[in-house]
Amino acid sequence: MKALLVITGRGMGGDAVNALNIAKALEEKGVQCELALDYKAPGLLFKNNGYSWHKLSVPQAGGHAATKIATFKAGAKTFKAALQCRSLIKKLKIDIVVGIIGGGAVVGCVGAKLAGVPAVGIIDTPLDTKICTKLNTCIVLPEAQLFKAEVIPPNVHKSFFPLTSGLTKGNAENALKSIKKLDTDSIFDKNKASILFSSGSSLFEGMAKAISNCVDNSKYSKITDNYNLLMVGLPLEEEYLDLIDFKKVINLGYIDWIKDLYELIDLAVLTDDGVMIQEAIACELPSVALTRVKYGRYHNMAGIFPGAVIESDLEDLNNKIEETLLNLDEVKNNAKKYSNEVISAGENIAEIIINEAKNS
Repeated sequence: MKALLVITGRGMGGDAVNALNIAKALEEKGVQCELALDYKAPGLLFKNNGYSWHKLSVPQAGGHAATKIATFKAGAKTFKAALQCRSLIKKLKIDIVVGIIGGGAVVGCVGAKLAGVPAVGIIDTPLDTKICTKLNTCIVLPEAQLFKAEVIPPNVHKSFFPLTSGLTKGNAENALKSIKKLDTDSIFDKNKASILFSSGSSLFEGMAKAISNCVDNSKYSKITDNYNLLMVGLPLEEEYLDLIDFKKVINLGYIDWIKDLYELIDLAVLTDDGVMIQEAIACELPSVALTRVKYGRYHNMAGIFPGAVIESDLEDLNNKIEETLLNLDEVKNNAKKYSNEVISAGENIAEIIINEAKNS
C-alpha cells in the first residue's frame, strides 16, 4: 500500500511533526509513504529524519487565525494546487491520500477526489473542518472546535495528536551533554531543577515576553535563583531575543533532542496548542499552558486535560508557575491518567487510514 501525505506549513515543527509521526506509524504497519510539501517549505524536520519530499503548491489561509481575505486568496489558489496534487497521485500510483491540516488537508482531499482515490483528512482548523468533512473520512485533532462537540458526523473520528515513537524513552544524560555544548556562559546548575519555556519550533513574541517577565521581575527572583531556565525555538523575528536576559536563560534554539530534554526538566511552560502539550502529558510532565500566544488563538487544552495542564494568561503566568511548582506531584499524577491514550494516538490514526484504503 502506498500513501501520499500532503503537508501544510514549512516542514519544521507543529504540523510537520504530526505528519512525520503519522508517516512513521504507517511505515511500522508496512505502508510506503510519499510526502508532499509546498514549494517554499525548507522541510528541515523531514531532512533531519532522512526523508525526501515532492514539491507542489499548498496554499495557507492562516489556520485558526485565518481572515476572510486570506481565506479567499487561498481558496483561489487551491483548485490549481489540487490539480497538481491529482497529477502527483496518478504519477506515483497512490492508494490513499492523507491531507494534513489546513491547506495540506484541503489540497490533499480535493486532489484525491479529483483522482478518484480515497483520502483521510487530518483536520484542525475551521476551514479544513468545513471542507474536508464534506469530502471524505476525517480525523479531528484537539485544537478544532469539532473535537469538543458531543455529537460529530459519522465520517469523523476524534484523536489526540500523533506523537513521536519512543518519546517517553529519552535520556537525561544526553540532554545534559547537549546543554553543556550550548551553555557558553556556564549558567546551568545540575543541582537545580529545570523549567522549559517553548512555543514550539518557533519563538513567538508572547513567549519571549513571558520569559522576560519571569526573569526581570524581582518579585519572582526565587524562580530564577532556584531553577535552570531553558528556552527552545527559533525566533520569528530576531528582535524577540532582545527581550530576554540570556545571563539567566539558556537559549537552546531549534533542537532535535526534545525527548531527552523532557527527561531532564521538571516543568514545561508551553503555548495553549498543539503537539508539545501532549508530549508533556505522554511524559507525565507537569505543564503550564500560556494562552493566546499564537495570533490570539485559544484552544482550552486545560479543559481537555483537566488537572494535568495549568492554564494561564501572560499577566498571571508567574503566579501560576509558582503555584504549579508547589503542586508538581499532584499535576504529574493527573498527567498519568491521560498518558497511555495520548501515546497510542499515532497507531490508532494509522489503523483508520489503512482501513479506509482497504474498504474504499
